[in-house]
Amino acid sequence: MTTTALPISFDDVREAAARLDGVAHRTPVLRSRTLDERVGAEVYLKCENLQRIGAFKFRGAYNAASRLPPEQLARGLAAYSSGNHAQAVALAARELGTTAVILMPEDAPRSKLEATAGYGAEIVLYDRYTGDREAISEALAADRGLTLIPPYNHPHVMAGQGTAALELVEEAGALDALLVPVGGGGLIAGSATAVKGLAPRARVIGVEPEAGDDTKRSLEAGHRVSVPIPRTIADGQALDTPGELTFAVIQQLVEAVELVSDDEIRAAMRFAFERLKIVVEPSGATPLAALLAGRVEGLTGKVGLIVSGGNVDAERFAALCGGGA
Repeated sequence: MTTTALPISFDDVREAAARLDGVAHRTPVLRSRTLDERVGAEVYLKCENLQRIGAFKFRGAYNAASRLPPEQLARGLAAYSSGNHAQAVALAARELGTTAVILMPEDAPRSKLEATAGYGAEIVLYDRYTGDREAISEALAADRGLTLIPPYNHPHVMAGQGTAALELVEEAGALDALLVPVGGGGLIAGSATAVKGLAPRARVIGVEPEAGDDTKRSLEAGHRVSVPIPRTIADGQALDTPGELTFAVIQQLVEAVELVSDDEIRAAMRFAFERLKIVVEPSGATPLAALLAGRVEGLTGKVGLIVSGGNVDAERFAALCGGGA
């Protein structure tokens, strides 16, 4: 593997942490003896489902938006997202005294649409299976003079997301492994940067839904690979290609990407609810699903896990955990 300069550094994550201090929640870390026994390791769950807007995305959105010059910030923000980044940019805009216009798929979960609107954002809908969300949002931002805050392919967004893993290591100590959900790659890129800065020998492992294995295929191919837009209950990971900047980090710092089925995700959501007493959305449950299904071999010592979000309404949660779609 050729080592090249990466788009973010450990210092970038540290700077993001200072910027987010007192703005983002320092979320709790949960332990479970039952989970430890099943895995054969000490498991530490970083509960970003208890972050502001219910997901880690607020970290990156605020870190990026808060760095804009005042005159640029005043013109407003734009974003595209299936839900969590949408809410994050909407809340960041409100916190920073500006406005936001968010492009969201028509089939985004109702709870995420309503929450985004509730933070004061204007929502523009599109068909995720036929529309190019990046092209649509770029045209929208240019037409209105807005600054586009992408959901993952941006150094400040990636650095902000990495602060969750930074906090986890600060609390749990040096990890032997970290499991992270993979969508566009912002969370795992930032997390890997943070963890490797404190524990260089730690294994960083991504987890994707089986239907959306673009990052796993890309790692195996040695370059970014696109797949058809996946149909999976893990809507936050329903992407076709990893980000260019995020993949550069993943190639150098991530050991592997494992896959989980929708049924395994449902089982992990039920386990989290029944044994850990927390509500986790499908995308946030994929690392736990990988642990419970034994997808990662050789786990010993301290294993960290990013529970990335909990934005699922009661009706959908009940349907998913009851075996429905």
